[in-house]
Amino acid sequence: MPTMRRTASPPALALLGLGVFLLVLAPMLTWYVGPHAERTPTDVNVTSVFKGQGKYFDQQKLKTRSGQELTVTRRVLGDVAASEKTGRAVWNVSQTIDNPRTAELDDPRKSFQWTTERWVTDRRTNKPVACCGSKPAHFSGEAYLKWPFGVAKRDYTWWDSTLGGAVPLHYKGRAKVRGYEGLRFTGTVGPTRAGTRQVPGALVDRPKSAQVNAEEWYANSGLDFIVDERTGRILYAATGPRMTLRAPGGKSDKVTLLESRKLAFTKKTRQDAVDFAEDDNARLRMVGTVAPLGAVSAGAVCGVAGAVLVIRGRRLRRTPPGMSRHPVGA
Repeated sequence: MPTMRRTASPPALALLGLGVFLLVLAPMLTWYVGPHAERTPTDVNVTSVFKGQGKYFDQQKLKTRSGQELTVTRRVLGDVAASEKTGRAVWNVSQTIDNPRTAELDDPRKSFQWTTERWVTDRRTNKPVACCGSKPAHFSGEAYLKWPFGVAKRDYTWWDSTLGGAVPLHYKGRAKVRGYEGLRFTGTVGPTRAGTRQVPGALVDRPKSAQVNAEEWYANSGLDFIVDERTGRILYAATGPRMTLRAPGGKSDKVTLLESRKLAFTKKTRQDAVDFAEDDNARLRMVGTVAPLGAVSAGAVCGVAGAVLVIRGRRLRRTPPGMSRHPVGA
């Protein structure tokens, strides 16, 4: 009687193995790769522009000019080498404030105001980290150049560099920017002493003093942000700064250095922010949702098909007729 031996075909086994691999890959993408993809980028190169009407102090004419177009330009450039070395997000930030005259010069050194900072944050939590030459050396808050990933519908603290401290921002619901929906946060800053500046005494009603260390005071009538819920990217920002001088120990403002009821992202900056947010979300969805679902679906199909082929496609290997089942000479 012929003997029989059941064997599965190599294609069937390969298909079954592929299905098992994809089914194992899906949870890894969901629980490991996806969360690890939510990291603050290190290779950023973004320019944001705010514009609005306001007033500023003309140092040449020694008077405050009203009804002027003010421009705030913020450039953020990632220090990739430092980021890779430390595992942090290291961003160099340059910000200029320009009036119509200085805007034409296109030189940060000649701007009405020019500040530089070096921000170092944890790539996962977005919390500030005091290292790697960070400037300011000590700062706090939950948000500044961006919010954390997975923005919640609650109040946040935002670091205000002019104030040199964190400001509470209150959640105000959902809002749209260029048709793209985000979460809105607003806040204000009451008049607060922010530093000193040496000026002629006469400028702050101290004519008998050639120079005095006048007090710089800062307030903000309207901080307004719309933030992408998943990535924490700022889609829209507006600010209402007021910077003044007071005599030492004075109770009232004597000089308005800068004031605007609203400096806001330009249309181009808003559109760029929305485009970046859409790209970021698409990548995160691909890793965290689309790819795992695709892996589950494809894995299930391959696994079932492979199993069916293994079961049904086993072939019978028969011993050729006429041959003995026992060795010769047995």
